[in-house]
Amino acid sequence: MAEAIMRKLVKEKGLDKEYEIDSAGLISYHEGEGSDPRMKSHAYRHGYHLTHISRPIRETDFDTFDFIVSMDDSNWDKLHRLAPTVEAETKIVRMTDYCRTHVIDHVPDPYYGGAQGFENVIEILEDACEGMLEEMILMHNS
Repeated sequence: MAEAIMRKLVKEKGLDKEYEIDSAGLISYHEGEGSDPRMKSHAYRHGYHLTHISRPIRETDFDTFDFIVSMDDSNWDKLHRLAPTVEAETKIVRMTDYCRTHVIDHVPDPYYGGAQGFENVIEILEDACEGMLEEMILMHNS
């Protein structure tokens, strides 16, 4: 979901040629699958079309991307264990650190919160993605 939100924000600002955005998971249970139909439905109502197919994070992702984004502390810990170098570890950031209006320390799992759980996650991710993109633009311009 965060990938779709960030892609839309980047495109709206005309920066889609400037940034490469991808998504990867930490378990291979859903590898090769699309998004949960409930999330797709909620995302569509917000103007997002989820087309990403799940893939596990790869060691090369730490070389390819400037940011490796964690949704919660468990992901944070696993990403640090997977990072091939100390330099790669510095690329790991918490999504919620970029929230501007939500005061929250992790992105909750929407799958057990009913319809409101999905809506809540979308709101948190929109807030965090907007904040993250602002910071990326500032870093790029300095």
